[in-house]
Amino acid sequence: MARYALKRLLQMIPLLLLVSLISFGLIKLVPGDPAVVMGGSNATPAEIDAIRRNLGLDQPVWQQLLSFYANLARGDLGRSLLLGQPVAEALIERAPVTLWISLYSLILTVVVGMATGIVAALRHNTWVDQVVSVVALIGVSLPNFWLGLMMIVLFSVWLGWLPTGGYVAPSADVVGFLRTATMPALALAFLQIGLLTRITRSTMLDVLGQDYIRTARAKGLPETTVVLKHALANVMIPVITVIGLILSVLLSGSIIVETIFSVPGIGSLLGNAILRRDYPMIQGGLLFVAAGLMLLNLIVDVLYGVFDPRVRVDGRG
Repeated sequence: MARYALKRLLQMIPLLLLVSLISFGLIKLVPGDPAVVMGGSNATPAEIDAIRRNLGLDQPVWQQLLSFYANLARGDLGRSLLLGQPVAEALIERAPVTLWISLYSLILTVVVGMATGIVAALRHNTWVDQVVSVVALIGVSLPNFWLGLMMIVLFSVWLGWLPTGGYVAPSADVVGFLRTATMPALALAFLQIGLLTRITRSTMLDVLGQDYIRTARAKGLPETTVVLKHALANVMIPVITVIGLILSVLLSGSIIVETIFSVPGIGSLLGNAILRRDYPMIQGGLLFVAAGLMLLNLIVDVLYGVFDPRVRVDGRG
């Protein structure tokens, strides 16, 4: 398994270079001039030209690309045009915020999604199954930005239970973290809970119909043992795949949710960078997120081997 993981890590290098090339090309196609944004509405053409020269934007595109790769080889993602600090430093400062909220959202998704999916499968064709299916369908139909705005109106404006935005680190105040992170985490998780519920339900129904489950029941094993020991282990393989995809969606969807709730994470940082044409921050942020998603896919593949020994036999161990 260690050799497989090392091989996958080495394969990430050309993929990250390709991601950086694509992001560089897309940024150049976006209309707007960061020199104009930095100069402001009162800047003269001479001042804007000076800003453009200082930023290296007056150079040919191929030369800008070579400079970007040269800096990247030294671990330098550049300096933010608007924050005035290194891009890597800004991303590292805000990464824990996004990771904590994504982890909170993932825990909600896994616990609620798997529990409701298993219950719906065990109560197949009952009113419980029908209620869970309807709620799951509603969950996958609601966009997270709309849900976030409705939660602010309900829990913050009308009831006054939770703050409208902001963020408190869990290391500083656990209660403060729960108060500030619950609505963003729920806005991210609600759709994914519906998806995971449907996947878990259908997979569990398929597993419960297998011969070895009927044999276990015929032996007189308790239903709890049949479900948790024999059925759940075989449900985990497709569920792990979905969880990996869900976490990818959580990370990518954080841009909208963090902006709505004024959360100072990577999502809001990239959102502001895109709006204000902060090219170094956009390039570095996309590269940072791509590396995180690739590591996530690697972790998911490694977990396959933990839950299914056949994966290790196929050459991943």
